[in-house]
Amino acid sequence: MMRINLPKHGVAAPLLAGLLLAAIALWFRHGLLEAGVLPRDCTLADAPVLACAFKDALVQSFLHQRLGWVSLAAGVLAFVFGCRRLAWVGWLTGVAGLVLYSYDPAAVGGLLALLVLVAADEKRGQGERETDGEPGDRLRVGGLR
Repeated sequence: MMRINLPKHGVAAPLLAGLLLAAIALWFRHGLLEAGVLPRDCTLADAPVLACAFKDALVQSFLHQRLGWVSLAAGVLAFVFGCRRLAWVGWLTGVAGLVLYSYDPAAVGGLLALLVLVAADEKRGQGERETDGEPGDRLRVGGLR
C-alpha cells in the first residue's frame, strides 16, 4: 500500500487551515445562527447591540453568495498570476463559502486557489531536490575545459 506524504507534496498546510476554518464556519452556522443563539429580531428596542451587529455581519457575508464570489475572484486571479496570497484568500473564503451557503462559486474559486497553493509548494520542493551535484552541472558548459 502506498503512503501519501502530505507535507512533501505541499498539501498539509492548506488542508489543516481549511479543516480549521470549516470547523469554525460550521460552528457559526449550526452552533450560533441555526441554533437560535443569536437574537431573531434585532428591530426590538431591547435587542443586544453587539449580538445583532455580529449576526448582521455574518448574514451579510453570505447574502447573495458574497463569500463565494470573493473566493472565485481571488481563485481566478491567483491562478492567472500565480499569487500565493490571493490563493490563500481564495482557498479560505472558498472553504467558508462551502459551509455558509455560497457553494456554487466558492467551490470553483477554492479549487483554483488550491491548485496554485499545491503547485507553488511542489515547485519549491523540486528546486530543493535538484541541488544534487555541482552548481554548474545544469548550465551545460562542460565543453570549455
